[in-house]
Amino acid sequence: MAAGGKWSDLTRRVTSAVILIGIGVMLALSTGLMLWAGVALFMALTFWELARMTGWKGPARFETPLGRSRPIVLAVAAGLSLFAALGLPSVSALILLIPIIAGLPGAVPRDRLTYAVFGYAIMAVGFELVHLRQEYGLPFILWLMGVVIISDILGYFAGRMIGGPKFWPSLSPKKTWSGTVAGWVGALIFGLILWLSGLAGAALIFLSPVVAFAGQMGDMAESWLKRRAGVKDSSNLIPGHGGFMDRFDAVSGAVLAIMMLSWVMGLPQVGF
Repeated sequence: MAAGGKWSDLTRRVTSAVILIGIGVMLALSTGLMLWAGVALFMALTFWELARMTGWKGPARFETPLGRSRPIVLAVAAGLSLFAALGLPSVSALILLIPIIAGLPGAVPRDRLTYAVFGYAIMAVGFELVHLRQEYGLPFILWLMGVVIISDILGYFAGRMIGGPKFWPSLSPKKTWSGTVAGWVGALIFGLILWLSGLAGAALIFLSPVVAFAGQMGDMAESWLKRRAGVKDSSNLIPGHGGFMDRFDAVSGAVLAIMMLSWVMGLPQVGF
């Protein structure tokens, strides 16, 4: 396979799917404080990547010999804030804001709003993931992960095989309308299969492509952030495959969509 061929990033896609499945397994095996700690750690690492991409400087007293490790301060604040918020639901919104407020003055001026929006989104995703796992159970999480993975895989292959007009070339030159629509169709079929199997209500047929689209928008949002920061990957925490934000952007978009939908409608039950 030629390094520059249209299938050159297939390995990266497979790795992403494996990582997402691994996250699902982590959520499946974790409960209570272990679940909280695992999600808080994951979101802290993602917050570290965000802080680096938005040029957070921090007070001089937080300087380290490595220099570039200063965003660790915000990462620790993010993890601790999220963990505390999970145990104190009445004040969770205020606790989630701690790392955003603490880091805002040190961010590059042009990226302060970007830092605040993405920072709160990261924290909200972590909080909502735990809520969904605890309130709706493992099957719901597996459905959510399944929609994202199926949409990504079908979108990848359809885009490479069919090609055609680009979906949003200024942000993602490789994504095509054919791949995008294939992702929606794959998610719809996934929801249809669950309904026909008696594992979920008919609402999942229509909700699945909506969640798939939200996942695609999460991917686009992170692509925009990386272009703004002038980087190819959010970090090198996953050698050869970028950072946690790179692997988790679509899931983040899907989770945020579910969170907002839950404000206006009841979420369907999924049972395996």
